[in-house]
Amino acid sequence: MALKANYETVMVFSMKQGEDGIHALIEKFKALIEKHATLQSVDEWGKRKLAYLINKESEGYYVLMNFESEAEFPAELDRIYKITDGVIRSLIIRKPEGAEIPVAKEEPKAEAPAEEAAPAAEEAPAVDASPEAPAEEAAE
Repeated sequence: MALKANYETVMVFSMKQGEDGIHALIEKFKALIEKHATLQSVDEWGKRKLAYLINKESEGYYVLMNFESEAEFPAELDRIYKITDGVIRSLIIRKPEGAEIPVAKEEPKAEAPAEEAAPAAEEAPAVDASPEAPAEEAAE
């Protein structure tokens, strides 16, 4: 029995595939990962500008997937990425033991931080901001 580890993979799909083609590729890789591993989360980052041109393209569609699998599967997944038309970049990394899988958090309300900041300001001790105070202590 082989040990399982947590992995995350980021894929950048070509925008030339079109919206339907990109979603077909996402479903293809979801199914492949679910067949050979335990898919934990899928986070579609969407269309983003690339840092530099790749195959004369300036934009790509980014997707992040977290999964748990045996050590042999990521190498096979990487091989499939390389032979699949429409995948312009990919990366698979093994996450450290005990690393938590990030979960999308809801945006906090604008009113909540202002209410929390007010009591903290009242409790903070007053600080003498004059530059002369430390110099007087040093002179004595």
